[in-house]
This record gives sequence, C-alpha cells and structure tokens, in this order.
Amino acid sequence: MQDQSLPNGSIVDPVATQPFGPAAPGSTPVPTGAPLSSARMRVPGEKKSHGSIIETVILIAVTIVAVIFVYLYIQKYIEWENISTDVNAQIDSAVAMAQAETATKMEEEFAEREKYPYKTFAGPADYGSLSFEYPQTWSVYIARDAANGGDFEAYLNPGEVNPVSSKTINALRVTIRDTAFDSAVTQYDNYVKNGSLQFSTRTVGGVLANVYTGSLPNGIQGALVIFKLRDKTVMLQTDAELFIGEFYKLLDTVTVVP
Repeated sequence: MQDQSLPNGSIVDPVATQPFGPAAPGSTPVPTGAPLSSARMRVPGEKKSHGSIIETVILIAVTIVAVIFVYLYIQKYIEWENISTDVNAQIDSAVAMAQAETATKMEEEFAEREKYPYKTFAGPADYGSLSFEYPQTWSVYIARDAANGGDFEAYLNPGEVNPVSSKTINALRVTIRDTAFDSAVTQYDNYVKNGSLQFSTRTVGGVLANVYTGSLPNGIQGALVIFKLRDKTVMLQTDAELFIGEFYKLLDTVTVVP
C-alpha cells in the first residue's frame, strides 16, 4: 500500500487512518482509542436490594417502638385510672366520715343543750340535807320515800325510768341506808381484794367518800360512791359506763348539810 500525500505535502499513513487495527485471527477487534477497563461490572439492582433491607429493618424497629409506647401508655392510663378511682373513693369516704362526725357532734351538742336548765334533786329532810343537780331530760322515780323510816330509794334515767330491779340499768340510783357507814362498805371489801372493783376516794359535798368502779355486786358495770350522812349512809350508783361522765359531773353538784 502506497503512502498518500496531503495537499500540504505531509504523508498520511494508510494504516493509522483505518478505523480498526489489524487483529489476530480469531480475536475481537478493539475500537481505536477505547481503553480497556479492568473494573468489575456492577450487577443491575444490587444497590436497590441492599437499601430495601435497611428500610425494612428500620420499619420493624419503629413498629416495635410504637407497640412498646402504646403498651406503656395503656398501662400508665390504667394505673392512673386506678389511682384516680382510689383517690376519689378516699375523698368520698373522708367526706362521708366528716359529715357523720359533724352530725354526731351536732346531735351531742343538741342533747347537751336539752339537759339545761338542770333540775335539783332533794333527799328526805329527816335524813339530812342531800341535793344535787341532774339533767331536765331525766325522769325521777321514788321507790321508797322513808316516810316511816327505813331506806330511801330513788331512780333517775333519761326519758323514762326502767323497771326497778337489781339488774335493771338506770342512769342513777340514790339510796340512803338506815345503817352505819362502816357496816355499809364492808360488803365491798372482798370485791376490791379479788380485783372486781377498783377503789379510790374523793370529796363529795365536802365529805370524804369511797368510790368503787368496775363490776358491781349485781353484775352491772358502773360506779358507786358511798359517804356518811349523819348516822345514815348515802349510796349513789350509775349502772352503765355510758353515764359515767354525767355521773361524775353530778357528783360535783352534790351538797350535804348534816
């Protein structure tokens, strides 16, 4: 093959201007100027598959967190409901208790006001002057008036006096025994020794008196005060612990003139 010349006199190599260079038998022609690359060819869709796995993991994690959050929310809501219910119940109970206490207090105050003005009880003049104040809401029953001598017996109780007997409960028993003081108190010594009665002393109407509290000889739980009046013996007794407060208040009003 002959060289060709250009108009400017340069020579053009025919081989260099061919689009493909000579190739060995059985080989594939390589385009002139296209460099060969030794880099691994990427598989189509590989990047997309890897991203989908990450997104799935993130979605599962977010779902688990959401489930846990919903569970904790429900649990806390239930706890709050229980606490709220308990608090409301406590408030209702406290209100009911306060109302009951207020009602009880008002009833007690009303009952206390109803007792005034107090009335005055007076024993038989022949047995000395014995008197004391008692609530006007109490009734008085004279069982023995000692008009012909003997013992004097009177019973006092709120409303009506209960039928008189050794075991009947009344707020107050008033007895003036026609016997000496020392003889009257002897029967209680054994009860004090065996612990059935508690013994003490106090001044009643200016006179020193024996006080016995506990289980009285007739089986009644109450209090008994015994003191001397002339040659007689005065016995004031309450038959129930319910009247103990009123009993001691009454003792403070006792007056005695021998």
